[in-house]
Amino acid sequence: MPSVVLFFEVHQPYRLDRRMHEKLISRALSGRLDFCDLEEIVFDNELNKRVIERVADKCYLPATRIIVENIEKYKNTGKPFKVTFSLSGVFLEQAKRWRPDVVDLFKKAVDTGFVELAEQTYYHSVVAFMPYYGLEELAEQVNEHRRITEETFGYRPVTVENTEFTYNNELACFLYRLGFKVMLTEGVDWVLGWRSPNYVYRADGCDMRVLTRNYRLSDDVGFRFSDRRWDQYPLTADKYAAWLSATSGDVVFIAMDYETFGEHHWPETGIYEFLRWLPGEVLKYGNLEFLTTSEAAFKYPARDVLGVSWWSTISWADERDLSAWLGNTMQQTAFNLIADLRPYVKAVEKPELIRLWKLLTISDHYYYMATKFGATGEVHAYFSPYKDASVAYGLLMEAVGLLVKLVADEIRANKTRVLSKLVLPQHKAFYFNMPTGEFTGYSARSLPEFLEMLEKVPAESFIYHLNRGDLENWLKQVFFLEDEAEEISRVRQQPGSYQEKLIGVARVIRRTLGV
Repeated sequence: MPSVVLFFEVHQPYRLDRRMHEKLISRALSGRLDFCDLEEIVFDNELNKRVIERVADKCYLPATRIIVENIEKYKNTGKPFKVTFSLSGVFLEQAKRWRPDVVDLFKKAVDTGFVELAEQTYYHSVVAFMPYYGLEELAEQVNEHRRITEETFGYRPVTVENTEFTYNNELACFLYRLGFKVMLTEGVDWVLGWRSPNYVYRADGCDMRVLTRNYRLSDDVGFRFSDRRWDQYPLTADKYAAWLSATSGDVVFIAMDYETFGEHHWPETGIYEFLRWLPGEVLKYGNLEFLTTSEAAFKYPARDVLGVSWWSTISWADERDLSAWLGNTMQQTAFNLIADLRPYVKAVEKPELIRLWKLLTISDHYYYMATKFGATGEVHAYFSPYKDASVAYGLLMEAVGLLVKLVADEIRANKTRVLSKLVLPQHKAFYFNMPTGEFTGYSARSLPEFLEMLEKVPAESFIYHLNRGDLENWLKQVFFLEDEAEEISRVRQQPGSYQEKLIGVARVIRRTLGV
């Protein structure tokens, strides 16, 4: 019999504050600006609180009560009702802060034993696709999510999704090495080809089980339920159950945003009644049952390998790729700036700055910057609190600018400690070339490494870069060391031999590092 898997994505972002600049000036003038104020300055927590309270009343509480009631109703029938939730870490912390009754109800649901929880990134971010540090940061955020899941629910998931069902072979096998057994993604037509999404697959390169979302049946509820222009309107529980019963395959994986119930489709559309009656209508069919994601993934054999290269990464959004978050220049610019900042905030070792950086990786910030048209553009506008991609871009860049300033201040105040640990991404390294332009083979990604290279590079290369001002520009632009750059400039301008200038430059770097 085909198994029905119901999966609900539960996430709320922190939205940036349009009054960020005014709030920052006010705190600075009052002398009350402190690291502990950062989140209140950058994010619109009045709006975030209103949203979580509204959605709690319209979706989280009524929908979860209906699910728990159905679990209790059918748990002893031999064909129980089961669902899987994926709750982002930033959703959980907002719910704990402003609506703890929502968290209590999710705990009640998990305690029934018929609810599975899936892992994801704590910040519902797209950090996996950052150059150089993506997988390292992905592991951090997944482990952070694992901690809040265990602390809140006493539960350790074996199923994982990367944000918005993004998927490729490398991600799947990386997460498999972290201990996960099942990964969730979209049933993309051009990936599946002649194959059906209604089977279990295996990732190419490892033994990760993969469930692929049946997007047509999922979107019938998630997007089309209240559309009076749809030729299948109205969608009733018995009609939908009949469609599920007539679907061929092993697993019918239905996945959608949880806010479908009451928020995206308002209560008056009948969406609550649909959810209330669906389990009973499905279980009337002898060939249907409900399973959680991991149960379904291991009940059936993997029928084939799902091969998706890194460059062909898929998702469940828009054109089933990464363009919802990284499709235009604004998105790419902001994303690359955030990626470049990671080694700096790590070296500074200020928890408040690391936390702010991670909050700025939330995928929604980049989603709001999309510049798409037609129905896809309307969806982006519906979710955006700004309704304008350029406003979203400006606010994120303002937040990034604040973070850069704070990081630069910390580096200047704690040079020895920070710069001894700061290792740059390869594209920010100093490359030693000959006057002819030929690369010497020597480069430096940190100041300690730069000191080592000074002893190895040909004299012609050192003099070439010194005379061009490259050394001082690197210190100033990459390490925020204006004073040290000025000292290097004086070394460059003063007369002296190669050896004297080399010693002068090395002296500046050694003093900066405290060696």
